[in-house]
Amino acid sequence: MPTAPVPPTEPSSSVPDTPAAPLPDPVGGAEVRPLPGDFAVVRMGGRGGRAIRIGQWLNGDGFDDFEHAFVHVGNEELVEAQPGGAELRPLSVYTDGRPIRWSTGRIPLTDDQRRAIVAAARGYVGTPYSVADYLALAAHRFRLPVGLLIRAYVANSGHMICSQLVDQCYQDAGVHLFTDGRWSGYVTPADLANLLDP
Repeated sequence: MPTAPVPPTEPSSSVPDTPAAPLPDPVGGAEVRPLPGDFAVVRMGGRGGRAIRIGQWLNGDGFDDFEHAFVHVGNEELVEAQPGGAELRPLSVYTDGRPIRWSTGRIPLTDDQRRAIVAAARGYVGTPYSVADYLALAAHRFRLPVGLLIRAYVANSGHMICSQLVDQCYQDAGVHLFTDGRWSGYVTPADLANLLDP
C-alpha cells in the first residue's frame, strides 16, 4: 500500500471541497466521484495509444490497456501531459465511455496532500512532453550501458510523460506512490494502473 506522509508546508492555493459529478466507471461498473488530487489512467486509441503500448511493452509492462494518466484538479478540470506540453483541460474529455480507472478510494490522501497535489499539477501546466523518456525507460530496462545519463534524463522534471507528471505531483506533495526503490520518474501509465488493480 502506498505511503502518504503529510507534506511539511501547506500550499497557498485552495481546492474545492466537493468531488466531481458522478462519472461512470467502465472498469468497475459503478459510478465514481473523483476528488481534487485523485488521478486516473485511461485507454487511448489510435497511433498514439499503440505507440505508448509498444513503449510500455519495451519497458516490461506488457500490452496493458491503460496508456494515459492525468490528475483531477477540481472544478471539473484535469491536468495532463500532452505532446504540445502539459495542459489544463475539462474532465469531460474522458467521459466518453472508454475504460478508465480512478485512484479515488484506493490511494488515501489528506486534505493538505490533495491541495499540494493540485497546486503541483497546476504548476506543471506548460511543461514539455518527452517521447524520449519512453526510450530512456526502455534503455534502463534492457540495461544499456548509459545508466547515469538515463537516470539524470528521466529524473529531470523539465519534460515529462503523463505518468511521470502524476507521480511527480504526488512526490511534490510528499506522497510516494512507489516504494520499490525505482529511479525518480521511472513510471509508466501501466505502473499507475497496477497500483489501482482491485
